[in-house]
Amino acid sequence: MGPLQFQLSGSPGDGPRSLTSALHERLRADILATRLLPGQKLHIAGLAKQFSVSLAAVREALSRLVADGLVQASDQRGFRVSPVSLADLADVTQTRIDIEGLALRRSIERGDDAWLASVKSAWADLKAVPYRYPDDPTVHYEEWVVRHRIFHRALVNACGSSWLLGFRDVLHEQSERYRRLAIRREVGKPRDVEAEHKAIVAAVVKRDADAAVRALSRHFGVTKEFVELAAPRIAEVSSST
Repeated sequence: MGPLQFQLSGSPGDGPRSLTSALHERLRADILATRLLPGQKLHIAGLAKQFSVSLAAVREALSRLVADGLVQASDQRGFRVSPVSLADLADVTQTRIDIEGLALRRSIERGDDAWLASVKSAWADLKAVPYRYPDDPTVHYEEWVVRHRIFHRALVNACGSSWLLGFRDVLHEQSERYRRLAIRREVGKPRDVEAEHKAIVAAVVKRDADAAVRALSRHFGVTKEFVELAAPRIAEVSSST
């Protein structure tokens, strides 16, 4: 995979902290979107030259990505995009079911009418855009990805715990990377993602926490199954970086 061809937005007067944050966000987005692939080397000097930032800014941005679990650091090998594996996928999926299921259950118990309205609104916004590009079904429609993240966050926003939400957000990002890898190399039967989301929302509207958590768990489980189907193709791409 060749070097990324883009510049960081910002003015010449931006300080080192804002440039570091911009670089962190851009690299994070490219890892989640699989433009930077699992195992790919991240060269500090090359990134500094590419983005016209200092070596220190690159190191800080990469260190933040290490804390996010999206990059790995080694004294001998430098920085690399974190690898993927079926064992890690299983761990991420089950932990996300545990954490996000708890957050959803608490939100249903504690959420008011405004929270429920926000869930319905996020669901309506998500349905309004296509899941994939019509002319290339192996690529996500980017606005769908944004609205999908907002929808899943809306479901748990009323849980009342910043710790739960923080852990949930980290797990969502890890799951997102696997999901994006899978859709680019999807095999097998088509997936009805809208029906999966509809089942979750229907249970939430009824304030049936048990049914909502079951629907959410099935939704995450289907994602895991599709990633497992695409695993040989993912491994092939990852090994080539």
